[in-house]
Amino acid sequence: MHLRSVGTAVPVTVLEQAAFRDVLAEQPGLSRLGARRLRAVFDASAIDTRHTVLGELGGATGPGGPVHYDTRTSTVLTPSTGVRNAAYAREAPGLFLAAAKEALSGSDLVPDDVTHVVTVSCTGFFAPGPDYLLVRQLGLPVTTQRFHLGFMGCYGAFPALRLADAVCRVDPEAVVLVVCAELCSLHLHVADDVDTVLSSSLFADGAAAVVVTGRAPAPGAPVVTLDALGTTLSDDGEEDMAWTIGDQGFDMVLSRHVPRILGSSLPAAVPSLLGLVRPDEVDRWAVHPGGRSVLDHVQTALGLADEDLAPSRDVLRRYGNMSSPTVLFVLADLLRQPATGPERIAALAFGPGLTVESALLTRRPAA
Repeated sequence: MHLRSVGTAVPVTVLEQAAFRDVLAEQPGLSRLGARRLRAVFDASAIDTRHTVLGELGGATGPGGPVHYDTRTSTVLTPSTGVRNAAYAREAPGLFLAAAKEALSGSDLVPDDVTHVVTVSCTGFFAPGPDYLLVRQLGLPVTTQRFHLGFMGCYGAFPALRLADAVCRVDPEAVVLVVCAELCSLHLHVADDVDTVLSSSLFADGAAAVVVTGRAPAPGAPVVTLDALGTTLSDDGEEDMAWTIGDQGFDMVLSRHVPRILGSSLPAAVPSLLGLVRPDEVDRWAVHPGGRSVLDHVQTALGLADEDLAPSRDVLRRYGNMSSPTVLFVLADLLRQPATGPERIAALAFGPGLTVESALLTRRPAA
């Protein structure tokens, strides 16, 4: 199976991490301890900027008055889950479409070639869903097969790739468009507890897409092949990372123990996940930047060099954690870097469970 291209998209509103920290630290109801904790977590996040679909956070005002953020009083509001989900249904389709168009434009394939659409998201719901809208908006045949994978969290791109791989193994002429989009900022909360503070400092909005096919690329074209996919569950951490639906948005449980649990689980898990190679045989790493501490523990557990995780840290710095699309942002950056010969790329992502997902790819530059 070949990955022909990767496309990414983010909303236009940019949050400067330091400025957003100061806004949240002054929210009514936040205790002095909560404000100190929030400032410390934001300052240690290794994030400079994030993107959001909430234009109000960038100073925009709607005709009906503030919904998510009151710019006049600098107050984060508490809309219901229904209001937040309505914003998802309104804003998510544009991100899905923008990432899909960029992925297709970066390949030698066109919308008419697409036979299957797989969409991924865990931050909202609507039906007919984003898979349906992509068929309509891209002008795909009404017979295009569609799948939507929901509520898997940060590792969601990997089950989508596994589905695309299975489709292409059955039909080598199939062309599968995989699109992940998340609007994490819709579920912004302000509270003293550590889980809420971590979430408010980390998560952001974005989308990414890949074009997957078993069709042979043009002679002399660059090639990225998917060699193996793996999944495993940690023996610990089921209660430490979770994503549930509350009355005022979705509620994230993200305990401070997650990086430690991942660090202790990876040495045993990675050999079975990668399967075909040892970590020291990997040329480039696309590791989901779940947070600064997560990357630190992954680096230590696998004995990786600073340069191995530099692409992940750079994506974290520029975009924060966008959940399922984020590892594809790292992969996109890696594929833009020049290669002088074949390279092994290992991709890893983590999510509720704790689940660890992996992919092993081979990149061959243009002849």
